[in-house]
Amino acid sequence: MGRVGLAVAMGCAAATCSIAAVLVGRRVKSWRRWGRAVGVLREFEEGCATPIGRLRQVVDAMVVEMHAGLASDGGSKLKMLLTFVDRLPDGKEEGIYYAIDLGGANVRVLRVQLGGKRSMILGHEGESNPVPRNLLTNSTVELFDLVAMTLKHFVEKDENGHKLVVEKTKELGFTFSFPVKQKSVSSGVLIKWTKGLFIEDTVGRDVTQCLEEALARRGLNMRVTVLVNDTVGALALGHYYDKDTVAAVIIGAGTNACYVERTDAIIKCQGLLTNSGGMVINMEWGNFWSSHLPRTPYDIALDDESQNRNEQGFEKLISGMYLGDVARRVLYKMALESDVFGDAIGGLSTPFALSTPMMAAMHEDESPDLREVARILEETMQVLVPLKTRKLVVRVCDIVTRRAARLAAAGIVGILKKMGRDGSGGAPTGRTKSKTRRSVVAVEGGLYAGYTLFREYLNEAIREILGEQVSRNVVLRITEDGSGQRLNRDSCRQSQTVRIVAGLETFSNIDCAFVLQVIFLYY
Repeated sequence: MGRVGLAVAMGCAAATCSIAAVLVGRRVKSWRRWGRAVGVLREFEEGCATPIGRLRQVVDAMVVEMHAGLASDGGSKLKMLLTFVDRLPDGKEEGIYYAIDLGGANVRVLRVQLGGKRSMILGHEGESNPVPRNLLTNSTVELFDLVAMTLKHFVEKDENGHKLVVEKTKELGFTFSFPVKQKSVSSGVLIKWTKGLFIEDTVGRDVTQCLEEALARRGLNMRVTVLVNDTVGALALGHYYDKDTVAAVIIGAGTNACYVERTDAIIKCQGLLTNSGGMVINMEWGNFWSSHLPRTPYDIALDDESQNRNEQGFEKLISGMYLGDVARRVLYKMALESDVFGDAIGGLSTPFALSTPMMAAMHEDESPDLREVARILEETMQVLVPLKTRKLVVRVCDIVTRRAARLAAAGIVGILKKMGRDGSGGAPTGRTKSKTRRSVVAVEGGLYAGYTLFREYLNEAIREILGEQVSRNVVLRITEDGSGQRLNRDSCRQSQTVRIVAGLETFSNIDCAFVLQVIFLYY
């Protein structure tokens, strides 16, 4: 019995050791797989690093490209387009104005009655209608016929309600949020489509003419008196409320910026004269690029698979259209390198399955067990993960967001530096000490207005780059809903004097995507 018992005991011990060895082996493999996931995260974080030195290099690169774009067409990735807007609204505008916005997936129309300095907005009405997906790639005639019909229905309904004179030609502001080379304040040629639209026969055509031809086909007695980009509208709205507003930036699904430039600095248009000595420049900064921008293999893959490869490089790093997919690509790489997402990783392989709003919701989940992260991953990616993996996901979202916000901040400082408003130059000579001027930048777009952590990272980077003293004189002011909201404000009290007009900051009953509009009138 003793020998048998000993043999049994030894067998049990051997089995226990074998089981323990298997368990330890599995644990080691699990640690290694987790380590690979963490390694992917660390490599991505290093690739996205935006130390203050790099941000200042981006600032300087932006200034260089701005100078190049002002010197000649095609001389820079920045188009630096002339808008022929040389004056901004001051709040004295009055009258009834119409505006229409075509900026992507929706057509928006607006009617505003302005009452001048004291009463400002006396009344407003607006509508927003989706553009059928098939019209986003069909023909110019079909797209602009839809725009004209939308406006016709709105105006006729308005006329029935207000008994307006049908015979009188109505003035119309046209916000067209795509790259356009303007020929005048009311006309411009489409350079290229963005935001998922691609109608080949529109490129190279005057979009105002396309709209007015459609209006004529629908029997509408209206003429376009101003053609503007939504970013220019945001600047007009900002200036309407604060005369220190000198630039505007949109950071939403897409991104762009504009600012007021001295006419003598616009070298590619020598001899350009304006009454104010300045002109609003539409930068089209989404196409900005510099070797100093931190780009990872995930960004390169996204660009390679996009419809506009090697274009809109800055936009692909900072705008809402792309941030969610960058995060998804990193998570997918983690899933391939480890088992942190288990076997169900199919959802992670689908391009744009993770939108930026979803990413933001996960990033800002403050619940102890990250319930919102778990819900979004389960519902959109069909994956169930433990808490430690959810924390990893949040970290990825943070890296993507922080890089985007800090690069956007560098772009804004670049504009201020070009204008001599960053505290680095332009100081008066003599005994008078330099005094940094107050500079207001109107900021529009859900990424900045609605994403708290993005906004905090951007504001923090502005302070880092400029320093506490100078940054106190820089104000980033959110303009509620640019499009139709800031729609109208009119202009021009003197013959041949063009003054831009923007709308207000809160049109609560209008689609929140309404891109800003403006109206110029010649009296």
